[in-house]
Amino acid sequence: MPTLLEMRGISKTFPGVRALDNVNLDVEQGEIHAICGENGAGKSTLMKVLSGVYPHGSYEGEIVYGGQPLHLKGIKGSEAKGIIIIHQELALVPKLSIAENMFLGHENAQNGVINWPRTTHQTEGWLRKVGLSELPGTLVGKLGVGKQQLIEIAKALAKDVRLLILDEPTAALQENDSDKLLALMLELKAQGVTQILISHKLNEIARVADRITVIRDGGAVSTLSAQDISEDRIIRDMVGRDMAHRYPERTPNPGEVLLEVQNWSCWHPEQAGRQMIKDVSLTVRKGEIVGIAGLMGTGRTELAMSIFGRSYGKAHSGTVKMGGKATDVSTVTKAVAAGLSYVTEDRKALGLILEEPVARNITIANLPGVSRNGVLDKRRETQVAEEYRKQLAIRTTSVQQKVVNLSGGNQQKVVLSKWLFTDPQVLILDEPTRGIDVGAKFEIYTIMKDLAAQGRGILMISSEMPELLGMCDRIYVMNEGRIVGELARSEASQEKIMGMILKGEGKAA
Repeated sequence: MPTLLEMRGISKTFPGVRALDNVNLDVEQGEIHAICGENGAGKSTLMKVLSGVYPHGSYEGEIVYGGQPLHLKGIKGSEAKGIIIIHQELALVPKLSIAENMFLGHENAQNGVINWPRTTHQTEGWLRKVGLSELPGTLVGKLGVGKQQLIEIAKALAKDVRLLILDEPTAALQENDSDKLLALMLELKAQGVTQILISHKLNEIARVADRITVIRDGGAVSTLSAQDISEDRIIRDMVGRDMAHRYPERTPNPGEVLLEVQNWSCWHPEQAGRQMIKDVSLTVRKGEIVGIAGLMGTGRTELAMSIFGRSYGKAHSGTVKMGGKATDVSTVTKAVAAGLSYVTEDRKALGLILEEPVARNITIANLPGVSRNGVLDKRRETQVAEEYRKQLAIRTTSVQQKVVNLSGGNQQKVVLSKWLFTDPQVLILDEPTRGIDVGAKFEIYTIMKDLAAQGRGILMISSEMPELLGMCDRIYVMNEGRIVGELARSEASQEKIMGMILKGEGKAA
């Protein structure tokens, strides 16, 4: 196949950091070329160079596209060449319709007047192309993330895309939506659309990629063809070492019950008559890691948030006990005081203040711990942040660095540090490794292991069944707001978990 894209000797330096170091990449016409690497390896920086976010002259090296040198001044220049990038954080406007989002910035207009019939007709055509049946007038904010991702691809097709760059497109999708998206990628490939896929999900890469380039520490370390792609080889190239064990070895030694939830129920905050959590009971013991499995939308996050200070839902009922005593967790402040913490699945929107430094993010949930007589002690704040930086191996140039500039794995460590500083007895971890690479995942797992060894209890929600099976001592299975089964580590398997979900029932451990 002819080569569509060549990137030669690409280097990019930020103050104090060499993000890309002499990277070479070639992409053939009509292929799906995957790019893999740890968070902070340089994948996104390389794509920002390619898409014009970092314009020509701000980096070293050369780009040849379609046989011609490519000197981009910005995003509009790359789109004019048919290079479209879809970022992990979708760029849709929730309050606008699908049609308005589709043509935002390149409207069907004449003399300043939008041709709505033409806009609607074209939108219908592009939606059919990506397998959506929604009406063009539907507000984007009313759609799930999976459909929004397909709308982003429809937008790209409408711009006459030649090279489509997808940055972690399935990170926030459930399995069914991920399957649809991967199938669409293969369809687009058959139609001649060249694609670059950035992903941490090695099974998805193996399914769709023709070749894969692994980036480590700002440099390209290998390019593998489809027949050579194996998870072990990719991981070795990504992290620079073999990972014979994906999960740290631990010997569970559970103690007394720390958290007991009895007959817990709550209702949707806006939709009257819709019960979200239905008579749920569970326990977490000292030194135990307990998992909650289930498909997205089955109420796992709603359960966790409703327990943690009633952050979700209304008309709550049931009992929460900490250390055997009924406990008031009706507000976040009371839940934290009782020894609970909750690490949200959406660290960027709900877990962090991105424009604040690492130190402030670590201490913000326990300001009295770094204050004297109600006045913030900045020296103490820095000291605490440095302690957690060392303890959790947070990679940052300084605890005064803005957290927005950290990789996903290091951002997650900051969120964990924030809640550890409140000295919790039980940590609820909601998708704790979402959107981070295998190396950083192992570090998070090791932190979890150490916390359990200290006698803390952990309740982990995860959509990745291997993760639950590899880390948890017991697993509860949820479906439609209920606990439908419980499995001990020794008897748990993906098949049993899925069977319980589909049948809506299961046996206790």
